[in-house]
Amino acid sequence: MSDQTATARFELPGFEGELFHPDDEGYDEARRVFNGMIDRRPALIARCASADDVVLAVGLARDNDLPLSVYGGGHGVTGSAVVDAGICVDLRGLKRIDVDPETRTARAEGGLTWREFDAATQEHGLAVTGGRVGDTGIAGLALGSGSGWLERSIGYTCDSLAAAEVVTADGRKVRASEDENPELFWGLRGGGGNFGIVTAFHFRLHEVGPIVLGGMLMYPAELAGELVRFYRDFMLAAPNEVGTGLAFISAPPADFIPEPVRGKPVVGVVVCCTGPVEEAAELMRPLREFGPPALDIVQPMPYVAVQQLLEPGNQKGMQNYWTADFLDELPDEAIDALVALATQPVSPLGQVILVPGGGAIEHVDEDAMAFGQRRAPWNIHFLSMWADPADTETNIAYTRELAAAVKPWASGRAYLNFIGDEGLGRVEAAFGTEKYRRLQALKDEWDPHNLFRHNQNIPPTAG
Repeated sequence: MSDQTATARFELPGFEGELFHPDDEGYDEARRVFNGMIDRRPALIARCASADDVVLAVGLARDNDLPLSVYGGGHGVTGSAVVDAGICVDLRGLKRIDVDPETRTARAEGGLTWREFDAATQEHGLAVTGGRVGDTGIAGLALGSGSGWLERSIGYTCDSLAAAEVVTADGRKVRASEDENPELFWGLRGGGGNFGIVTAFHFRLHEVGPIVLGGMLMYPAELAGELVRFYRDFMLAAPNEVGTGLAFISAPPADFIPEPVRGKPVVGVVVCCTGPVEEAAELMRPLREFGPPALDIVQPMPYVAVQQLLEPGNQKGMQNYWTADFLDELPDEAIDALVALATQPVSPLGQVILVPGGGAIEHVDEDAMAFGQRRAPWNIHFLSMWADPADTETNIAYTRELAAAVKPWASGRAYLNFIGDEGLGRVEAAFGTEKYRRLQALKDEWDPHNLFRHNQNIPPTAG
């Protein structure tokens, strides 16, 4: 690409949204993403107001042989929402959501965040599994499968997807569902943004809340080994309604934190139990009595409040480096290896999150959609975060050491929304050989020239 092409001022006749060129006011804010390590400068950011706008922006990139990215929530650690010297198709102008409480369905446009989606659906006591941080976009999460606090009770986000409105690489607007373009629909549920841009998602909603038993338990790091063993056994026997995640974190230096653990490494357990609050409280009683915890703020609360619990520790603009694995098992040896490192963080913002599988996740056939890993008992996310770029090398090395410590018990696959840019082999391994070949065949049909490649990419068979 020539310098002239990279700096051209592109116009889009008929475009109804906003266009941001590098010299426009608002451009720098529009190109910012969650991960502060990412500093990319698109030739044009096209904030779309409709699916027709998306068609125009895709056509501009395709016809000028320019790289293309898709900005939904901008929360992915790879920063794939923005691309240097290319066209950023910005969905943040697509915010409409229509909820039908009678049929328990919703049509949600691709620029919504989970905070916005949850607010609309919880007006009716309805939900689907959503991201654990509110400014996560619904698009990236749903297309990557979608892990969240409700997954054990109602499955992953993609399990609730009934249909998708898609703009294709050749500029068509199509619908994908079990009845229309079913193979495309299969690939969209876990295959990411490889096959088109989803401008609207049609979800089946579930009765959740609006009040659930939620909150957090916090234990001193000295109890970590014993706690994780207890948590492992507790969750393996827990009913589907018990939604939790265990996290190695540093307690904030806040007044509400007890002095003995304030500002120190701790182990937190986030709780989100659906069903009647009284029954949920009884289900959680063994875990709340263990230790006991240094802090117990588990109580009846709005589901939307549970969805906000992690937001203070996940601020946009920090430096981020992530990786993840599914674990086939979590024996005592694995726990010891994890605890030895995870309780010695190099940044107070770092997190290691252990998410139990089981429940509704297992009720979906392994081959029903692109995303599998239905039998994995544990999903572990190494989420390193720090403020000073000078600390990058130290934090990346620590993250890799952490991940290596539990690698002997890993399945070799990963939840792609939790990993960074780790290469084609890692993407292929996430699906397994058979599914990956099926996804490549789908890519051959819908995007043979790999226009949609700024993602966890599945290239066409032609390379």
